[in-house]
Amino acid sequence: MTWFLGLGIAGVALLLLSLVFDGVLEGLFDGAGALDELLDGLLSLPVIAGFMSMFGFAGAIAVGATGWGAVGAIAIGVPAGVVTGWLTYRLSRVLMNDQSGAAPRGDEVLGASGSVVTAIPADGYGEVLMRLAGQPVKLAAKSPVPVARGAEVWVHAVLSPTAVDVRLVER
Repeated sequence: MTWFLGLGIAGVALLLLSLVFDGVLEGLFDGAGALDELLDGLLSLPVIAGFMSMFGFAGAIAVGATGWGAVGAIAIGVPAGVVTGWLTYRLSRVLMNDQSGAAPRGDEVLGASGSVVTAIPADGYGEVLMRLAGQPVKLAAKSPVPVARGAEVWVHAVLSPTAVDVRLVER
């Protein structure tokens, strides 16, 4: 049972190390053809750590609960480790392929409306709060005329990724 607990603890330690060193195995075998493809997913550090820790802990539980010995622990631990490794692989693929968090670009900000949260003087910058893709975004804002706090404005030009030129909305 001690061996299996040791494997489980080593798997957890490997998982913690993979948070820092993930990609090291992939970097060592970069450009190695089929091995590179395999290491990119199925044999990544998180997958190996998930397999190893579940194999160890499930084996220790099997020995402690049933008394079957090492053969029974392996019979229980290997399927549990394979399932955990596969789930880790699938979760990492889902997280790697998530493309929903793209930052707004300049052309997406152009023409958007917002409200002034820090008054804009004629010769300096203030701040505007806008909603882009449903998220509040605060940007530095410049205007040719002074704009009071709370006024509604729209973006006339993009000066930089964090600064815009605004015009007062006239109704």
